[in-house]
Amino acid sequence: MAGVNKVILVGNLGADPEVKYLEGDNVVANFSLATTESYKNRNGERVEQTEWHDLEVWGPQAKIVEQYLKKGSQLYVEGKIRTEKWTDENNQPRRRTRIRVLSFTMLGGKPDGAGGSQPSGNSAPAYSKPAATSNTSNSNADMVMDDSDDDLPF
Repeated sequence: MAGVNKVILVGNLGADPEVKYLEGDNVVANFSLATTESYKNRNGERVEQTEWHDLEVWGPQAKIVEQYLKKGSQLYVEGKIRTEKWTDENNQPRRRTRIRVLSFTMLGGKPDGAGGSQPSGNSAPAYSKPAATSNTSNSNADMVMDDSDDDLPF
């Protein structure tokens, strides 16, 4: 059986992307994306949990990232998990997990300082919240996250 390695994230950039131009026409953009989950605990207190993801974008999409994305930009991302393993100079094993972005869609308004207008047809469908259903099932699959208060740590 074939495996599936697919990641979908919606979050905000934690810093401006770092773009590197490599040999030939190779371009890579690296940046961090914060996803925040909000829920109420057993005591009724609101709890927020922020997860940080390291992302990399290659090729022409990296140039779009460089031109249009800034710290705080909201982004819908589809990609796959990549884990790098190596031994550092002290002979200690190291590993880093990144998301290799395959497609993305810019959400929200144009960030301050972004040049030009946003390009159209940006490789991924626009993200929208699923419509409420009339199904009254109590399964975990029907759990709705409360994201009405979008306070991010930056």
